[in-house]
Amino acid sequence: MLDGPLTVDTLSRALAAPGLEKSSDYDLNPEIWAGLPPVRKLKPAAVLVPLLQRDSGLQVVLTRRSRRLKHHPGQIAFPGGRVDPDDATRWDAALREAEEEIALPRDVVSPLGVLNRHETVTGFDVEPHIGLIEGPADFHPAEAEVAEVFEVPLWFLLDPAHYQTHTRRWNGIDRRYYAVPWGPYYIWGATARMLKGLSDRVSGA
Repeated sequence: MLDGPLTVDTLSRALAAPGLEKSSDYDLNPEIWAGLPPVRKLKPAAVLVPLLQRDSGLQVVLTRRSRRLKHHPGQIAFPGGRVDPDDATRWDAALREAEEEIALPRDVVSPLGVLNRHETVTGFDVEPHIGLIEGPADFHPAEAEVAEVFEVPLWFLLDPAHYQTHTRRWNGIDRRYYAVPWGPYYIWGATARMLKGLSDRVSGA
């Protein structure tokens, strides 16, 4: 665990430590992983894990996707998406998506570190970027994509004891996945797995 109170500086030092192996939606399902082609063409993507400094401590900004979306309606997610040809880097892609989805100005976000890439069942290779919001941020969700923006205390998401393993039926088989429920919000799947990666990184610092 971190030595001392959780501050931006201590978090930055933890993120500078070597990462773990790449994660995936198949981490708890080795039998599904074993059946995948050894060479897969994944679509590059990036998400922003935005942090806000509040009087009560650092908060992680998350979104609840619109139920009108075709893919993953109503699920909890980070701002982010596919890397566009005009994006110079995946960091740029994460910032662009955050600006489009929740009106977060890219010039108020400073990079703190990068987590290990995550492979999703939908064929994306996602790079999670941790960013600190250091300026005014008045979130305005894009109605077509985002139903709600909310915050979860970082200390809660860093505690390994808060991560659970759940199961649901998927394509005729039982699929196991991570979940980290917070109040009325059911954070699960790829979002929970990437947050667990952050928890693992800090715990190993």
